[in-house]
Amino acid sequence: MTVAAPTTPVDDRTARQVARDTRKNEAIAHKKLTSKGATIAAVIIAIFWTIPTFGLFVTSFRPGADTQSTGWWTVFTNPDFTLDNYFEALNSGGTSTTLASAFVNSLAITIPATVFPIVMAALAAYAFAWIDFKGRSALFVFVFALQIVPLQMALVPLLSLFSEGLTINEVPIFPGFGLNDVQYSFARVWIAHAIFALPLATFMLHNFIAEIPGEVIEAARVDGAGHGQVFFRIILPLAAPAIASFAIFQFLWVWNDLLVATIFASPGALPITQALNSLSGTWGNRWFLQSAGTFISIIVPLIVFFALQRFFVRGLLAGATKG
Repeated sequence: MTVAAPTTPVDDRTARQVARDTRKNEAIAHKKLTSKGATIAAVIIAIFWTIPTFGLFVTSFRPGADTQSTGWWTVFTNPDFTLDNYFEALNSGGTSTTLASAFVNSLAITIPATVFPIVMAALAAYAFAWIDFKGRSALFVFVFALQIVPLQMALVPLLSLFSEGLTINEVPIFPGFGLNDVQYSFARVWIAHAIFALPLATFMLHNFIAEIPGEVIEAARVDGAGHGQVFFRIILPLAAPAIASFAIFQFLWVWNDLLVATIFASPGALPITQALNSLSGTWGNRWFLQSAGTFISIIVPLIVFFALQRFFVRGLLAGATKG
């Protein structure tokens, strides 16, 4: 006798109600945040914000000698452009890596450092929202409170933990990684970024997952679905906007990070921010290379943002949806 695998149908009416409520909340938020005065102010701010960025973009294409003698606005009367700055920037950088190598290192750091905390936070958020266990509320408050701990306070203890391990009363609790002499190692910086991101990720995803209608979860459980099936077949698809929203924040934070990566990454695994810091030269006389390297470095964040932006506003607003 064979037993059919349990199915987890989602109540269509409930799903439609959630969609309607989401659209309603988005419309209300859009109405409250939109006005002629706010639009005019946003345009003015955008203009003042864009002018320096545009000047930096123009400088990245100007010959180095021109940048030392004239301002970027002279291109309107005497245009002279070159791609040499970009080629030279890719082959320059810090003492241990070039900008091109650091670009690859940043990808190797940022992608796992974004995926790891999201996976762990999604599981923790589901447990806090839909699994009843003793001390759940107190533990969630503790996780939420970890957000107030300044990152700088944890750098030295965490570096000591990674390097020397932890021993209490001659009992080894954590052996340490022993990666100080490894030229290319990303393990410590992955773990550090995951640790720092987990409290906020858990809090954001919990707020979204907890608002999923209980009828959907109960219908799945009545049909015999366990926690694993509920999580993978119901929670993850419905929580995709919230996950994408946090993924944007985390990706941009890790990609633009210099402090954490400089402390925890091995010499050959330093990110693009460290290479950019060295491009301008000892006295800043090669800052035109730094401008070119800056626009190389923003290519990936722009791709990530525009690829996930359709989830961004929905993920931020959907936590207020009531089922």
